[in-house]
Amino acid sequence: MAKIYDNTYFDNNIIPIEQANLSIAGSAVLYGLSVYTVFPIVYTKNGSLNAFRLKDHYNRLINSAKIIGIDTFEQNWNYNKFKCAVTELIQANTIKETVFVRATIHVNELVAGTRSRGLKSLLSMFIYEAEPIIPQNGAKLKTSVWRRIPDYAIPSRAKVNGAYINSVLAKQDAIDSGYDDCILLDINGHVCELSAANIFIVRSGTLITPGTSSDLLEGINRKTVLEIAHILKIPTEERNIDLTELYIADEVFACGTSAFIAPIHLIDARIINNKQTGPITKQVKDIYWSILNGTNPTYKNLLTPIETVA
Repeated sequence: MAKIYDNTYFDNNIIPIEQANLSIAGSAVLYGLSVYTVFPIVYTKNGSLNAFRLKDHYNRLINSAKIIGIDTFEQNWNYNKFKCAVTELIQANTIKETVFVRATIHVNELVAGTRSRGLKSLLSMFIYEAEPIIPQNGAKLKTSVWRRIPDYAIPSRAKVNGAYINSVLAKQDAIDSGYDDCILLDINGHVCELSAANIFIVRSGTLITPGTSSDLLEGINRKTVLEIAHILKIPTEERNIDLTELYIADEVFACGTSAFIAPIHLIDARIINNKQTGPITKQVKDIYWSILNGTNPTYKNLLTPIETVA
């Protein structure tokens, strides 16, 4: 289990995590009516702290709320206020390592029934150590017996807390079967993503990933990988991917805030690239880490410095 830091941001206050509680009669608990995002705060060699793509994460949080119909948050929270709250949270904890921040909008109205508009909402944030959710040196994936929830049922491009039971069912099945994570397919049998990460394959030098209409989260790291590929002049495609394409791909890797860039070496007992990290995966991974660590000037604008009180 990842270490969780002591102080949290909860409803406009910094309080100890054991005091940051929601009512059992609130919509967030009764119906899973919360949306969230997770972003890294990178601790660099010189001791500075930087948030990765903070505005993108704020925008995704707002867009998730819009999709679900949570309409009381954005009117009170612009980006600058969100950034100040993140800074306040970081200052309230002693950070000497790269960590994740989970920011969540909760609908906190009591016994409101199955609706979302005009209801009270609050922001919570907590910090935990940046442990990857799948192995970084070659993960094993199993195609899930559970299908991805389609967009017309629960929209995948919104990070809705209650919807993650779909991912829990799929990943637990994979773990029970001796794998690290799962591959979720849509109702037509096309590849969507892992339980909490996007997926890329390489075939004949082209980097391919499922399109945004494939019932997947429009991942911020997914966007970053496509931007890196553009800089490297690697051809890219966003399209439907059949499961069997994974079995014969030259390279496969997952990406996500909590997955980082993780090469995949085994899918449904099929070995990928002789269990070696492929050259395109390595190129993308190296540049990704140079961006996070603040050593790549081309992408300096993706990092937001977090000022701490000495």
